[in-house]
Amino acid sequence: MTQAGATDAHTEHALPGNAGTRDTFIDFVRAFSLIVVVIWHWAFTILKWRSDGPHATNPIGFTDGLWLSSWLFQVMPLFFFVGGYGHQQSYKRKQERGSSMSSFVAKRLQELAAPALALAGVWIVLGIAVAIVFKASWIQRAVTLVISPLWFIGVYLLLVAMFPIWDWLHRRFGALVLVWLGGSAMLVDVLRFRHEFSEIAWLNMILVWGFCHQLGFFYANFVRAPRRVSWMLTWGGLFGLAGLVYSRAYPGSMVGVPGDKFSNMAPPTVAIATLVLFQSGVALLLRDATLERLKRPNWERASVVVNRFAMPLFLFHTTGYAISYSIGFLIKGEKRFAEVATPMWWLGRPVALILPLIWTAPVIWIFGKRLAKSEKSQLTTQA
Repeated sequence: MTQAGATDAHTEHALPGNAGTRDTFIDFVRAFSLIVVVIWHWAFTILKWRSDGPHATNPIGFTDGLWLSSWLFQVMPLFFFVGGYGHQQSYKRKQERGSSMSSFVAKRLQELAAPALALAGVWIVLGIAVAIVFKASWIQRAVTLVISPLWFIGVYLLLVAMFPIWDWLHRRFGALVLVWLGGSAMLVDVLRFRHEFSEIAWLNMILVWGFCHQLGFFYANFVRAPRRVSWMLTWGGLFGLAGLVYSRAYPGSMVGVPGDKFSNMAPPTVAIATLVLFQSGVALLLRDATLERLKRPNWERASVVVNRFAMPLFLFHTTGYAISYSIGFLIKGEKRFAEVATPMWWLGRPVALILPLIWTAPVIWIFGKRLAKSEKSQLTTQA
C-alpha cells in the first residue's frame, strides 16, 4: 500500500474476515450499546406516580438542548447494525460446519426467546396475583414498565426469523436493498403524517430496523474502504438528521419524550435510518483506536466479561430496578419520586446505578445463566 493509501484507509491489522480472527470491535460495540441503554434507564428515568400507577419520563423534556445527546446515546440503531454483521458471520461459521439455515435460525431464536418469555411470564403472573390479593389497580402499569424493554427483543427476534430473506436479498441485490428499505420507510412516513394513514406506521418496525440490520452486512466493506467512506456515512447521516429535525417535521430527540408530537422510536421513523448512518460512521472512525486499546490484557478481559453478560443485563435490568425501588418503598413506606431533575438529582446519578445493579445480579443468576453461557460460547468461537 502506498503512503497516500495508508492515510486514507483503515489500518489492516484487524480487518474483518482474516483467517482465524474475530472482530473484537463488533463485540465491543455490541456490549457498549446495551450497557448505554441500561445506564440510561437506571440513571435517567424519572418516575411520576399518578392515579393509575407509575409513569416514566426523562430529563430531555425539560432540559434545554439535552435532546442532542440522544443522537449519540440512543444506540439501538447501532446495536442492530452490529447485529446484522454478527448474524451474517455466525451463519457463515455454522454453514462451514455443515449446519443449515433453518437450524441456525431456530437455535438463535431459542437462545433469545426462552429467557425473554420466562421473564415476561413471571411478571405477568406476579401482576395478576398482586392485583387479585391487594386490589392494586396500579400493578398493570408497573408490570408494563418492567417488561417494556422486551419490545427490542421482539423486533430482534423478528429480524432473526427473517434472516433467510435478508441474506438472500443481500446476495441477490446488494446495496439496492438499503435503498429500497430506506425509501420505503420514507414513504411510510409520508402516508402516516401527510395523509393520516396512521396504521401503516408499524410497518417501519420492519423497514427501519431492517435497514439498520442490513447496513451491518456491509461492515466489512466499510472497513476495507478508504476512510473517507466512514466520513461519508457520518456527514450524510448528520446532514439527514439535521434536515429532518430543523425542518420541524420530526422531533429532535431520538428517544420518546412526553409532550413531543410523536416519538421517533415508537414506531420508528426515517430519522432513525439517518441516525444509524451517523452512528455507524462515527463507530467506524473510532474503530482502529478502539482496537488498539482492546489489545491491552485488562481491556481485553473486561470486554469479554462485559460481552458475556451484556444481553442478560439488558434483559433483566428493569427487574432489578423494580426490586430496588420496591425495597426502598417498603423501608420508607411511601412512594418517593424525583419528578424534576434538580441539581441534587444530577449529582446523585452515579449512585443511582448501584442499587439496581445489586438486585439485577441475582435475577441474572436465576433466569439468565443459560443466556450468559450462550453468549460466552459465541464469543469464544473463532471466525
